[in-house]
Amino acid sequence: MNWKQIWEDYKGRLLGTAAAIFLIPIYLFFGFWNMLFCALLLYVGYTIGKYKDIDQGPLIPWKELLDWLNARWRPFK
Repeated sequence: MNWKQIWEDYKGRLLGTAAAIFLIPIYLFFGFWNMLFCALLLYVGYTIGKYKDIDQGPLIPWKELLDWLNARWRPFK
């Protein structure tokens, strides 16, 4: 497997993880609890990239959520 194929197959995961790794040193200087927050950032970046790679759709189904909210809290029934 060459680098071009890896980039094409895992582009979202690589970019999400790279963005999180870029932000981690900023938070590491502030203590242990912030380091745990960095681990959360890394996980979120990887997960969002993974959803982008497999074209599963958005992580939060915004259209369905807005439709539900509109049906639930319609101002003039």
